[in-house]
Amino acid sequence: MVVPYSAEPATDFTKEENKKAFKDALEQVKKDFGVKRPLIIGGEHIETDDQITSYNPSNKEEVIGHVSKATTEHIDSAMEAAEKAFETWSEWDPKDRAELFIRVAAIIRRRKHEFSALMVYEAGKPWNEADGDTNEGIDFIEYYARSMMELADGKPTLDREGEHNHYFYQPMGPGVTISPWNFPFAIMTGTTAAPVIAGNTVLLKPAEDTPLIAYKLMEVLEEAGLPKGVVNFVTGDPAEIGDYMVDHHKTHFITFTGSKATGLRINKRAAEVQEGQDFLKRVITEMGGKDTIIVDKDADLDLAADSIVNSAFGFSGQKCSAGSRAVIHKDVYDEVLAKSIELTKELTVGNPVDETYMGPVINKKQFDKISEYIETGKKEGKLEIGGETDDSTGYFIKPTIFSGLDPKAVIMQEEIFGPVVAFAKAEDFDEMLEIANNTEYGLTGAVITNTRENWILACRKFNVGNLYLNRGCTAAVVGYHPFGGFKMSGTDQKTGSPDYMLNFLEQKVVSEMF
Repeated sequence: MVVPYSAEPATDFTKEENKKAFKDALEQVKKDFGVKRPLIIGGEHIETDDQITSYNPSNKEEVIGHVSKATTEHIDSAMEAAEKAFETWSEWDPKDRAELFIRVAAIIRRRKHEFSALMVYEAGKPWNEADGDTNEGIDFIEYYARSMMELADGKPTLDREGEHNHYFYQPMGPGVTISPWNFPFAIMTGTTAAPVIAGNTVLLKPAEDTPLIAYKLMEVLEEAGLPKGVVNFVTGDPAEIGDYMVDHHKTHFITFTGSKATGLRINKRAAEVQEGQDFLKRVITEMGGKDTIIVDKDADLDLAADSIVNSAFGFSGQKCSAGSRAVIHKDVYDEVLAKSIELTKELTVGNPVDETYMGPVINKKQFDKISEYIETGKKEGKLEIGGETDDSTGYFIKPTIFSGLDPKAVIMQEEIFGPVVAFAKAEDFDEMLEIANNTEYGLTGAVITNTRENWILACRKFNVGNLYLNRGCTAAVVGYHPFGGFKMSGTDQKTGSPDYMLNFLEQKVVSEMF
């Protein structure tokens, strides 16, 4: 009997036995540094001369490992393998597919610290953020497996006299998963597992900064007995294979998490019907955010400051849900700003192996981009704290607060994806909502208030996919806070929701007369 879904609990690192277990995992993972990982196509392990090297962003000269680079010829082979595997995998009973993935989740759970420890090195994740990433990956598998079990028999329809109608779901075919580096296990796992549990087959292309944690998933899938070719591991240069995978005439769906520019590019390319293609491709995208925390004049100001700081600086602000804008009522603006600055002074920045609050940003490109935004912020507002950057050994940026921003300022409008938060003052709640809605994004937001009518107003008028009351705007939990945004934040298919699996299924009706 399959037990009901509940979210995987976080590891309590205040307990010495958990700290020791995690330190042991950090040491164990280091033994694999420098390893070479192959492509996996149709179950065959293929090593190429051309490789991607994964570096530690905390220690940029330290090599974590290498993965083989796929060419367009490899993509053709992987698509053929996926198409062949689809013939049999799609015929499995949906409940059998789901139960296989519950086994996958169990294996990951037993190796949880190993996965999290690798992310500390490869993604620069602090302990609790890495632990949360692994837990969320487990949650996605467990939740989607149960969702598929509920959909397995279809949904009821009406019958007329002498007629029986059956409404059910069937998988679509091979598709493509393009996953990001910021949640290198959770999002990668969720966007791979969901279509596969639904009966489809997948070409998985993880982010080039974090391919080794994706390979860990492949190890588990093989151990659990997933048939060959159901998931094909194809790492490579996005410029060489990215468009090719999206354009491929056998690609039935693309699930992508990443930048707005790339998401829009994928949407546009996927809309064009290729020679040999006799279906329309589905595109599921999550493209980022410029997320606002509103603080009302009657709010709990300590809660407000804590929510702002943790939403802005958790994992160095490298979350699409990160709170990068604080819009404060004029009556409490100075006090909330002061409290936020004091909390920021307490944050530790450094190599996350040492259990710091913040680690590095992911790579040189992001480091330079965030540094440029900090320079822009100095011109647009007042630098209250932070602003220091150091890439001598790793890509470290201090948590940074700017105050006195015009709502239309660059750092109030553009997604920075780093540890930078901008404060703006508002006259009243209506103006706060107006400012909150003035970007092209609509992903997450939070309202800190004790005025119920203002919260009810925000529920109607704050135009984001995920809105929170009296808490931060990050840390959505699978099954509890279905996640996805409006506007340029993506297609709002709501990961971790009762509806998510429908993205990877076709609905069919069979009507029988008798």
